[in-house]
Amino acid sequence: MGWFERNIMEPGKLPLLLALISFVLTFVITRGITRLIRAGKGPFRNISSSGGVHVHHVVPGVILTIIGGFGAVAGGQHGFGSCLAAVLFGIGAGLVLDEFALVLHLADVYWTPDGRKSVEMVVLTASLVGLLLLGFSPLGVNDLSEDQQQNRAVVLGNVVVNFGFALIALFKGKVRIAVLGVIIPLVALIGAVRLARPTSPWAKRFYRNRPRARAKSGLRAYHHDRRWVGPRRRFQDWIGGAPDSEPVRSLEHR
Repeated sequence: MGWFERNIMEPGKLPLLLALISFVLTFVITRGITRLIRAGKGPFRNISSSGGVHVHHVVPGVILTIIGGFGAVAGGQHGFGSCLAAVLFGIGAGLVLDEFALVLHLADVYWTPDGRKSVEMVVLTASLVGLLLLGFSPLGVNDLSEDQQQNRAVVLGNVVVNFGFALIALFKGKVRIAVLGVIIPLVALIGAVRLARPTSPWAKRFYRNRPRARAKSGLRAYHHDRRWVGPRRRFQDWIGGAPDSEPVRSLEHR
């Protein structure tokens, strides 16, 4: 209880914790319901408008995210209002990111291989918010000494350098490492110094006249994908459900 008071209540992180819990629970419950609908089990059914258009749950998700977001901005870090706004925001964000792939592709790819992007985005978001709860600060400016805290130039330098590493990692096609690197400086550095993926802007710009580097990049990407793509897809399918063999492209029905 002392840890909770010292690390969650006093810094004003209770709304963030409530938002994370509601976000994860909403995603889990939503995926459970959609899997039951897909299997034709239980009392749940798809919701359609009077014109027969399927109403995706991203619609109420956007509404709740807007309400919760503005409520959180107005409510600050303490009080019942800020906690309620955080819960609404978490629920809305869970509904929206559960259909992230649909918004990205502008097609109903929920039960297709492209739909795995939604699961990946939810896991990444939950991980980043969890890191913030544990005390990691964006852009890696946490754990500074008292002298460093008084020296704004040092703080600004840490921010700029780490952000530069994250940008390089992103330019090298390492999106996940770049996003995590914004929170954890060492991750951004690793992504920045390693070889770029062969289809990345970095490889197209700097490996164009370097056949050995291009070949090494392609070989490393092949071995990496061969090692990790299978387990990652099985993990995503375990969380969100395995995709259909035949993709459905209509936005009208799922």
